[in-house]
Amino acid sequence: MKLSFSPEDERFREEVADWLKDNLTGDFEQLKYRGGPGDEHMYPEERKVWERVLAAGGWTCVGWPMEYGGRACSIEQQVIFFEEYARAGAPGRVGHIGEGLTGPTIIAFGSEEQKKKYLPGIVAGTELWCQGYSEPGAGSDLANVKTKARFDEARGKWLISGQKVWTSLAHESDFCFVIARTDPDSVAHKGLGFFLVKMHQPGILVRPIEQITGTSEFNEVFFDEAECDAEDIVGAPGDGWKVAMGLLGFERGVSTLGQQMAFQNEFDQVVLAARENGAAQDPVIRQRIARAHTELKIMRYNAMRMLSGQSGSDGGLQKEALIYKLYWASWHRSLGELAMDVLGPECEILSDGPYELSRLQSLYLFVRADTIYGGTNQIQRNIIAERGLGMPKEPRGTL
Repeated sequence: MKLSFSPEDERFREEVADWLKDNLTGDFEQLKYRGGPGDEHMYPEERKVWERVLAAGGWTCVGWPMEYGGRACSIEQQVIFFEEYARAGAPGRVGHIGEGLTGPTIIAFGSEEQKKKYLPGIVAGTELWCQGYSEPGAGSDLANVKTKARFDEARGKWLISGQKVWTSLAHESDFCFVIARTDPDSVAHKGLGFFLVKMHQPGILVRPIEQITGTSEFNEVFFDEAECDAEDIVGAPGDGWKVAMGLLGFERGVSTLGQQMAFQNEFDQVVLAARENGAAQDPVIRQRIARAHTELKIMRYNAMRMLSGQSGSDGGLQKEALIYKLYWASWHRSLGELAMDVLGPECEILSDGPYELSRLQSLYLFVRADTIYGGTNQIQRNIIAERGLGMPKEPRGTL
């Protein structure tokens, strides 16, 4: 794993920094440091415009192969891009799901027709995606999904019925990738399909979920025989689990660098608050800030280690990737607690107006969910123990 950069890479850094400096101005100035976790409701339309500006400059999908519209940037250059993006205070990406998850999955598992149909819109920043994985009874246990997909021979389409939940930015999205059961008699990870579904159609209802922050980044999505074209299943019926696990590899791969960009911006806000209100003079607070800084750097180095290596011997995630969700969720939650301790008594005051949370107050409330969604910390420890360390599986009770 490389921790330093070549002269060529440093020239690339200058190119990225110069472009951001020249473009993150005017109407986009207000977007600086906005749109991260707990703040994704801010400036949605302006951030969509910013996505298209990024695309026009060639700064979307920088790690994708050139044949699909990317820059084929090396791992080192991708790290540099996200570092400079964070340093410039550029806003949270509304195209993150498409660029980091949908696109790489279609490139790896999709047909040529699917690549031609869907990749250009992601690269151009004109088509946004959301993720249809979790259900009321299938959160950490993804193999327990109940949403069904049946093929209607007369219409030549898949008809999808069921419910997804905690669907980030579904209300802003044009498409959703959906895990659904193609075999109604199947159980667990067998008999699943991975579908590419248009959001704006009859049979799909998006219902916002109001969070403790008062905002509604998440949604419930109800499917009532929503249509999916016959050619828009990725792989064959029954391949859904394989494709879904491949996507999780991308989720804990390059897309982690974008996530860490947001984390760095939040950490910088905590440090700024500590300097401004004098909390930085407290030796305990200083030590906690130093620890948060160190752990964020470790997160970055582990991401580089993950991205520099090969897949596991069984074709799945490397062992380094297995620790990622547990690590960042715990770190992020601790950062929220640190933010409140830095603010002191001020953390209990709504200073931005009636019922308005400050950025750090919103951060604290939002990150309470980090150790639950996407696989709870308990589930993550089981994964590390069983898949990474080869320990016996957790005993399961019988009904």
